[in-house]
Amino acid sequence: MEVSGRGVVARAHRMDLEGYAKLGLRRNDPNIRNKLADLIVEIKGMSRERAVALAGAVLQEARATLNPRGDVFELHNSGVSMGEFGVGSRGLGDFYMHTKIAEVIGRTGAVVDSSQLDDSGVVKAGDKYLIVTVDGMHSRLSDYPFLAGFHVTRAALRDILVMGARPVALFSDIHLADDGDVAKVLDHIAGIATVGELVNVPLITGSTLRIGGDMVIGDRLTGCVGAVGIAERITPRKDAAPGDVIIMTEGAGGGTICAAALYYGMHDVVEETLNIKFLEAAGALIDEGPEIHAMTDVTNGGIRGDAKEISHTAGVKMVFFEERMRSLVNHRVLEMLERLEIDYLGVSIDALLIIAPEREADVILGVIEKAGVAADIIGRVERGSGVELHTKEGIKDFSPRFRESAYTPIKKFVGEEATRDFEEMRALVDAAAERAIEKKKRFVEMIRSRQSGRAA
Repeated sequence: MEVSGRGVVARAHRMDLEGYAKLGLRRNDPNIRNKLADLIVEIKGMSRERAVALAGAVLQEARATLNPRGDVFELHNSGVSMGEFGVGSRGLGDFYMHTKIAEVIGRTGAVVDSSQLDDSGVVKAGDKYLIVTVDGMHSRLSDYPFLAGFHVTRAALRDILVMGARPVALFSDIHLADDGDVAKVLDHIAGIATVGELVNVPLITGSTLRIGGDMVIGDRLTGCVGAVGIAERITPRKDAAPGDVIIMTEGAGGGTICAAALYYGMHDVVEETLNIKFLEAAGALIDEGPEIHAMTDVTNGGIRGDAKEISHTAGVKMVFFEERMRSLVNHRVLEMLERLEIDYLGVSIDALLIIAPEREADVILGVIEKAGVAADIIGRVERGSGVELHTKEGIKDFSPRFRESAYTPIKKFVGEEATRDFEEMRALVDAAAERAIEKKKRFVEMIRSRQSGRAA
């Protein structure tokens, strides 16, 4: 990480001193020790003498780990960065990266695994299904730990419920940088526990660590919340079938909408996201048990992304009616999105998407209405492939963009389109995935060989 000028780092959440030191060593920068000391003084506020000594220790560690030898240490860079390929931005690059991750994992024997692009994994445990998921906290909510905890917990529980399972436990992993106040951890836990208490799912275990230990300075908070559920039958995306109807519940957004409201100064909209309507609607459906083929949550990447993934996984064509979807978006949230020119179809609105036989539609709508949540039929599943969006102006393209709808000023500056040729980047990512697969094979074989040798 290269930083030019003092004051820049002081406003940053995080600085990896070792990474900065290695960059300076690679460039043979003779002033790297003094530059590191400047950064440490600015962030830590310690004496110059102590900062110089710490910078020396950082450089010692950086030199020792700059060029370690051995297959296990080697990483052949792909030449494509996370930002360039849109990883984590819930668009074309992100979806493609998930297929590569599944390839590296390989065959698992699970009922549902990463290859099926669902948000939860499923294995058989006796005569029941065990469902496990994990969600990373929204990075733009690092300064608002309670909101970060609330929304990531709700997201994890959603992923369990849309698989047709009852969530039974939560777990968390919290990482706070060295200069972060411990109150951030406690506030974050309070956000997690709030959702847990509202839906009677306990937070039972977790981990609390510093980001990078002493090597990272700043007050950045990150981490994840996971959930575990059990079910007698499941509703994976792959089970969507021609003839099904698509039902959507009302959506007021979660972490993404919360971040948009925060970073555009529309703070009153944040309160619209503090609800558990999705969880109540999904829970009611599981209790009543109507026939449902698939469920999913409309989260990052919006309906555009979910529709593409379902079409790909189930091998079907998805048809949507735009006006019906629009009417189910919280009016204050929709007003904000339209005012800011953010495409509501390409951003998380935290609605529940239900795919079921048409004969079950009235029952499903009745159960959701009884739970106090609005819902409507917003599309259908047909034979074929791809996705269509029917609007007043006619049928329009409904494919996801390279990145999800830009929902903060910085994201708007970066834009929604790729900055490099996508096919070129995809080839480089393919090559990186092949190298990762080969490395996995080598070490599996090596460790098994050692184990068998000891056993003999």
